[in-house]
Amino acid sequence: MRYQFGSGCDLSVPLCAAARTGLYAIDPLDLSPELVSAVPPPPTSSGRARRWLVLYPRAIPLVIFLALAAITALSVFAIESNARARERALMREYAQGVAAALDRSGSGFTSYLRAGAALFSSLEDVSPETFDNFVRALKLNTEYSGAEGIGWIPVLEARDLPAFLAQTRASQPAYPDIFPAPTSRTGRVAPVAMFAPAAPHNRRALGYDMYSDPARAAAMAEAELTLRPAASGRIVLVQETSGTAPAFAIYMPVFRMSRPGERGLAGFVYTPFRAREFLDAAIDRQGQGRFGVRLYDGEVSTGHLLVAQSISDAAKETVEQEVTIADRKLMLVIESGNAQVLSPLSMVTLIFGLALASLLMLLARLLTQQAFEDQARLAFFEEQHSIRNSLTRELNHRVKNTLANVLSILSLTRRRASGLDDFADSLEGRIRALSATHDLLTVTDWGTTPIRAVIEAELQHFRSALDDTILLEGPELELAPNDALSFGLAVHELATNAAKYGALSVPGGQVTIRWHRGEDQSGEAGWAEVEWQETGGPPVATERRRGFGTELIEKVVAHELRQPVTLDFAPTGVRCVLRVPVRRPADFRIREKDGERREVCIARQRDRKITKAACFRRTAPD
Repeated sequence: MRYQFGSGCDLSVPLCAAARTGLYAIDPLDLSPELVSAVPPPPTSSGRARRWLVLYPRAIPLVIFLALAAITALSVFAIESNARARERALMREYAQGVAAALDRSGSGFTSYLRAGAALFSSLEDVSPETFDNFVRALKLNTEYSGAEGIGWIPVLEARDLPAFLAQTRASQPAYPDIFPAPTSRTGRVAPVAMFAPAAPHNRRALGYDMYSDPARAAAMAEAELTLRPAASGRIVLVQETSGTAPAFAIYMPVFRMSRPGERGLAGFVYTPFRAREFLDAAIDRQGQGRFGVRLYDGEVSTGHLLVAQSISDAAKETVEQEVTIADRKLMLVIESGNAQVLSPLSMVTLIFGLALASLLMLLARLLTQQAFEDQARLAFFEEQHSIRNSLTRELNHRVKNTLANVLSILSLTRRRASGLDDFADSLEGRIRALSATHDLLTVTDWGTTPIRAVIEAELQHFRSALDDTILLEGPELELAPNDALSFGLAVHELATNAAKYGALSVPGGQVTIRWHRGEDQSGEAGWAEVEWQETGGPPVATERRRGFGTELIEKVVAHELRQPVTLDFAPTGVRCVLRVPVRRPADFRIREKDGERREVCIARQRDRKITKAACFRRTAPD
């Protein structure tokens, strides 16, 4: 069975020009030349535009100028936005490059530390000469990474310090005392025992107790817990003789078998880094650019700043990039100090747009002197011809649909009637209900109409025959007269289609109509969203011919309601979702005043006493 919408609007619906003003109705069977000449054409968008050109000869050119100026401003904004996006992309790429260079440096020295940990875990006693030869074999790139070298830190009990000093000084006679000196005979100490390369400034770190600094102690505890390298927070190197240059260190734990089946912490292999040299080496690898760089320990704040290479005190744009060095999160901030000025392309676009806007404003001012009078008559006759064709087509279509409804009522009544009298009474009532559908929408003096009443009027003859086959559910909402007319047209089309081909054409079919109220964000207006759902009917054909009813709902009804209409021909049944505006009462009063003003203008034009433009000027509201 093929689905085809085959409905039009009610006899009053095609005359939407009269319906929109609420002033008069035209019988489509009486289209005399006198009536056509007395009634103005329906206001179209082009007609309104031409009328505005005549009524507002100065405002319209100004609006055109402002519109083009706004378009120019948007174009300039788009160009500048793209420029800023490119700038941020370059900053992001630069940040990723610097972060990758930092990660490579940290990862490289992490592998060195793992090799050193393997050395100390495999040998019980490592001499300074063996350690120095081992570090030389690694060929550390300390000059370009900010690293000072690699050191060995044994972990001892405080009571074992005398024995440690005696053993160490046997191989290193110049080994200093432990500093800061332990304050207790209990607990652990971690003095720097060896450091390579053996430069003079590196020897100042020998004997320093790493557990005396909370930042170093926390990193060592983290490395011992995780069994992998861990970086410390911001520290100051012991090798520094003056100043407080920020630095950090990476510690790798070393474990040895203390007892059969058990292993204990023997110490740490570590590498200290000067933060500035560490960052400068990464920047040199990426290539010096026009961006400033800041490196933070963790969160971005003044107290966590490790090193900064700033280009300006007031950076305009910043990009953050997280870097992980030995399980410690560092934050890399790239900043740009470029002044936010218009690019050359933006300046050209701005000048050209303003010049074009000025030229079009001048042309529009000249066209307003003669635009409306030359086109009004042609538009009027074209609209009259279109209305006459639509009326003829709609009248034929409505007759077909009315006959189809009558046949459907006859079939439904015969199927449910128990006798001849019952059949005659039911048929008479349903024919009267079909006629009352039009009366509800046209004989209301253009007041508000409940949405439920519109639906029930359109479906009364079906509900009386099918009992609970049609279900209605929704709150009480009042519709404006024009909206109720268009909405009734859509319901009529859907009901006719359902009776011909859908759920109302077979026993067991059901139609459910639900509606609810929706509001826009400003709260000044709203709508009623109505859902038509058919179930239990014949399967919907996948290939259908678009009928006049489909065009009417998707184009005419959607245009009249100024709301979207959704038609879904699912195999299980037709589903339609419409939005009907719920307007304020003040809108009807305004339209009534506009209609009265139009009636006065029509009368004056008929008597040849005044032109249309002058009429609207004189009768315009204050």
